[in-house]
Amino acid sequence: MYDIIIIGGGVVGALCAEALSKYEANIVLLEAASDLAAGATGANSGIVHAGFDAKTGSLKAKFNVRGAKLMPGLCKRLGVGYKNNGSLVIGFSGDEEQLAELYARGVENGVKELSLIGKEELHALEPNVSPEAVAALYAPTAGIVCPYSLAIAAAGVAMDNGVGLEYDCRVTAIEKTENGYKAVCENGRSFEAKYIVNAAGLHSDDIAALVGDRGFSVRPRKGEYILVDKTQGKTVSRTVFVCPSAMGKGILVSPTFDGNLILGPTSEDVDDKENRQTTYEGLQKVLEGARRSVPCVRAAAITSFTGLRAVGSTGDFIIRKSADNFLTFAGIESPGLSSAPALAEYAEQTLLADGAVSKIKNGYKTERRPAKFMSELSFDEKNEYIKKDPAYGRIVCRCEEVTEGEIRDALENNPPAKTVDAVKRRVRAGMGRCQGGFCSPVVIGMIAKSLNIPYGQVTKCGEGSFITTGRTKGDQ
Repeated sequence: MYDIIIIGGGVVGALCAEALSKYEANIVLLEAASDLAAGATGANSGIVHAGFDAKTGSLKAKFNVRGAKLMPGLCKRLGVGYKNNGSLVIGFSGDEEQLAELYARGVENGVKELSLIGKEELHALEPNVSPEAVAALYAPTAGIVCPYSLAIAAAGVAMDNGVGLEYDCRVTAIEKTENGYKAVCENGRSFEAKYIVNAAGLHSDDIAALVGDRGFSVRPRKGEYILVDKTQGKTVSRTVFVCPSAMGKGILVSPTFDGNLILGPTSEDVDDKENRQTTYEGLQKVLEGARRSVPCVRAAAITSFTGLRAVGSTGDFIIRKSADNFLTFAGIESPGLSSAPALAEYAEQTLLADGAVSKIKNGYKTERRPAKFMSELSFDEKNEYIKKDPAYGRIVCRCEEVTEGEIRDALENNPPAKTVDAVKRRVRAGMGRCQGGFCSPVVIGMIAKSLNIPYGQVTKCGEGSFITTGRTKGDQ
């Protein structure tokens, strides 16, 4: 019997788990996929928005501004890379009024240091922005972060503090019990708890409906992205937006924390909550949109991907009690990542008020070393690590300079990686220019050894995604 079940291992669920792990409570995090951050958290822009876009008075505005304030300190203690690079919403002729509205809204929302700048200052800040851009809204407080690294690090600290993590546990039924709830999973397993936190992303409406809350719905909004080689990573220093529309913030051009350039997303309402295919038409829209704001963008793509945003039927975040002792976070689309630290803070405050947690445990952990760290060290620091453990001196992923020691740590430390994609999310092995073309065989071998399974049973991302089909040599 658990005290708390958290459903959903994206950034909101993982941060809720980390925030609650300091209390003397028996907690389990249930994730439907074979790794954390497998949904919207693993496929988004990685932007920490300043908070000027959301409608004043909305939950999006409230949690965005608070979350952006909490994000730098949170990332520092969790060992997650964060960069306060700032953002620009550029305007072309005729966009000046909309920029002024965004500025006024941002000031009312409590965003600090906002300013409207003219053409000369804009091009001094970002020389590669379109010469046709005449003005911009400048938000120095915006930033960039790796969203899946944040979720994984938060879950790791939570597990170090005693929180359980169960993969491949898609909740399909919830029964009311004398003491709380019983969550039944598709794989036949079940978990009982006094309290449930629903952070199931695109499926948060499905989970709420299991306890009778059918007062809202969530539908997917598809966004396609292009990730550009690191040779183009300095095309812009800040995140460059165009003026937003009802469908979202438009095609952005932004550096990533890890040094790439990201372009996207498109915005298309769809019905299938699982379809993450990219399309030629969608990627062309991304490239055309990016070049409208930054004409010199080159199509030096190393990969493309699709994210599905969880768009709630209310047009705002949906945060409510779906039933007694049942807290739901739904419709957490953009600025969901930016808001996630504040949403976790809210979950902690709510469960404290409800009596689900109370006493703080002794000696709980709050910090974590970065999962990928060797490439950031000085020559002397690297030598010290290698003297203690030669595995830190053996490069496996040449593109991203990831060592055997770091991959081993990803397989052993909380939350342990069990698939090729899980290793990639933790230490970026396979994330570079060759997309795993050289390092994958070694990574697969290390996973097989760690899990004590045959090489051919290692998967890319869980059930059915086998990488090899058989041996080309020998009879073993």
